[in-house]
Amino acid sequence: MEYLVLAVAAFVAGLVDAVVGGGGLIQLPVLFSTFPRELPATLLGTSKLAGVFGTSAAAVNYARRVRVAWSAAAPAAMAAFALSFVGAWTVTRVPGEFVRNLLPLILIAVAIYTFRKKDFGATHAPLHSGQREQVMALLVGAGIGFYDGFFGPGTGSFLMFLFVRFFGFDFLSASAAAKVVNVACNVSALLWFGYSGHLLWQLGLMMALCQVAGSLVGTRLAIRHGSVFVRRLFLVVVSGLILKTGFDAIKRLL
Repeated sequence: MEYLVLAVAAFVAGLVDAVVGGGGLIQLPVLFSTFPRELPATLLGTSKLAGVFGTSAAAVNYARRVRVAWSAAAPAAMAAFALSFVGAWTVTRVPGEFVRNLLPLILIAVAIYTFRKKDFGATHAPLHSGQREQVMALLVGAGIGFYDGFFGPGTGSFLMFLFVRFFGFDFLSASAAAKVVNVACNVSALLWFGYSGHLLWQLGLMMALCQVAGSLVGTRLAIRHGSVFVRRLFLVVVSGLILKTGFDAIKRLL
């Protein structure tokens, strides 16, 4: 029964993550509630194992059907791969409470900005090219990669917002580029978790199959319904993240 619940959670997480990111909001709480005695690092590593397969499947599916902006996605992915290691190392030495408590406020600002600008992400009009685009992509990838290694929740959603806001992508193109960067973050983190032995391989691979199935459904929905659908789901997922991280922050303060 436990494996069935986790399989369903992984499928839904893969579907949501393929469209707008934020699949961890669904998958991780189920993992933690199902295995309360397991080490948190082991559950995080297991979730990353499933996430690597799901996000990779989404990235490949997008690349086949949508024009991926590799000029921005590739340097961002390289920077994210490197800095996620640094973030993972930092979190073992620096308390992350400040970031955790600040996160709901950042997400609220993202949601308000997206909601108020009705045409935000509706059209694909890249703002940069050449060296300027690459430098900005490196900065975005480095920042998101560090955040993903240091903390993590909402990484895919933040990536989408940044690609729309600072690169001029529409939501569909931003989702495609975000998946490429997210794969790099997940692979980097998975290398660390695997090296340190924090993985439940059989469980992770079972969830990976379900994530792949969910991601294939999610990418088809996103491609079929376009940026308007992605924008709406983005707002729903960000709202969920606000509630979840806000509740966690209040619990820590009480």
